[in-house]
Amino acid sequence: MNVFTLVLLCASSLFSANALAQWQWVDAQGRKVFSDLPPPVEIPTERIVKRPGGAKSAPAPASQAPGPAAASSSAPPVSRSSGVDPALQAKKNAEEAEKTRREQAEADAQEKKLAQARQENCTRAKAAQTALTDGRLIAHTNANGERVFMDDAARSAERQRAQSTIASDCGPAPKAAQPGVQ
Repeated sequence: MNVFTLVLLCASSLFSANALAQWQWVDAQGRKVFSDLPPPVEIPTERIVKRPGGAKSAPAPASQAPGPAAASSSAPPVSRSSGVDPALQAKKNAEEAEKTRREQAEADAQEKKLAQARQENCTRAKAAQTALTDGRLIAHTNANGERVFMDDAARSAERQRAQSTIASDCGPAPKAAQPGVQ
């Protein structure tokens, strides 16, 4: 056997020995827990399913067992009454608050955009109504590209359309158009 193969064989046996150093126990909620650390001192000996190397030795002394100080440094604290990690819950609440703030900002931007469009429509409709009522000739281009003047019937129809636009866009926004109002 060559020296390199012998070194690899020794190294692999060390790694496999570390892989066997596993603890297994049943916690207070009845769930199986797997760890490379011994169980907390609150876990009775009869709930320990497996020890490192398969030995049935006594649990580790309290000085080596992870207590409250060790648990807080290695894993986040979990509320015993609800089983919820307070830090995780705080992060979730912050994300939900940020999402709500973004949705409100989007709704406000949409409302502002709608108000601006209503104001522009109101201004155009008032200008059109003024032009239609002062008696000047109004020309437009028809489908054939010819310039034609608006007759009295078309002028009256356009004046009514401008008046309805003024009525809908120049006053306060209707309740149904406001976001979040039902």
